[in-house]
Amino acid sequence: MKITTIRATPINLPIEAPYWWSFGWLPGSSRCVVEVETDEGVTGLGEAASWHACAIIERMAPLLIGRDAHDIAGAELVCLPSWRGVTSNVDFAAIRAFAAIETALWDIKGKATGRPLYDLLGGAVRKKIAFADYFGFRQARNGKGGELTPEAVAEYCVGLKERFGTTIFEGKLCTRDPEPSIEALRLMRRQLGPDAIIRIDSNMAYSITEAKRIASRIEELDIRNWEEPCATFEEMAALRRHTAIPFSGHNVDIRKAVALGVPDAIVTDVNVHGGIGRTVRFIGACEAMGIDFWCYSANTGIGSAVYLHLSAAFSHLREPSQSLFRMQPYDVVEEGVFAPIDNLVAVPDGPGLGVTLSKDKLAFCHRLFLEEGPYTQHHDPEEPGRYKRLPLR
Repeated sequence: MKITTIRATPINLPIEAPYWWSFGWLPGSSRCVVEVETDEGVTGLGEAASWHACAIIERMAPLLIGRDAHDIAGAELVCLPSWRGVTSNVDFAAIRAFAAIETALWDIKGKATGRPLYDLLGGAVRKKIAFADYFGFRQARNGKGGELTPEAVAEYCVGLKERFGTTIFEGKLCTRDPEPSIEALRLMRRQLGPDAIIRIDSNMAYSITEAKRIASRIEELDIRNWEEPCATFEEMAALRRHTAIPFSGHNVDIRKAVALGVPDAIVTDVNVHGGIGRTVRFIGACEAMGIDFWCYSANTGIGSAVYLHLSAAFSHLREPSQSLFRMQPYDVVEEGVFAPIDNLVAVPDGPGLGVTLSKDKLAFCHRLFLEEGPYTQHHDPEEPGRYKRLPLR
């Protein structure tokens, strides 16, 4: 089975109402959808986390046309430079872009053999996967959002519990003044009860001094996990002396994590590692070192399907991945946006990733990209003309 065509399409994937994070108001993400076609009529799907990957994938395509679609290792060898320069000269943009192609090749392998991805990874230990529903301070847009007070945020989460059975929540604690975020957590704990799982994400917003103050005030709220309270593993290690709250982070330097004893979990997507194969190896390393692993959010149904299959295949992925499913009005797959009920999403059991690309939905999201331009995620409208600098305080 030979590769005949590789297409990379930039898209905008908006969320229904922008939410506040440490870099400003986040409106959604601009991503890249990849289609790899073969001479036997099998097409594989992949997704890159940035629209910038499209140009890189187009440069890689001529290197792969005519190659065996099952030779994933060979595809990596012709597309990526050596990984040896881990922190100095590795082309991380190329690694992330290739990951989308690599995912599509796994999808092809599953479709060609008639087996779901989790079977190719060794079989499923579970068929329903838990996800956390996201919350935060949101602007109002088209009748959605508008949770700009702690009371409104808590009410939104209570509504998720009543309508969908949600008991696992993750959201932002990264306001300049942490008081509104802390009050929202207090109200959530009071109204959701002791059994609700609450995780928070600060996106490196705070200095270690401020993080210590926050930790002392939220410790009693039984926070399941605090993602990136500070910018570095070293700062998390210093903060650990002042709180028992577990930490997570996106940095994949597992050697440093083991040496420092933090973070307790590493949270990534497959793009960071260069694809599904290397992500599987990284999960194995995390398991061996006693570090949890889960995936972060904002993907289309293509990337989300990868998370589902990984969680199905590996028992070590015992903590729920993040999800923006409730906040995403659009998707590019026929199956639509995944919708957790009682926190759970069923793993697609079709061949490969088990999702089907919708040409109409892809065209719609591509048109949004062309008309709106790529989304800006790292500017604060309150400080136009400059990038946000961290920590906030």
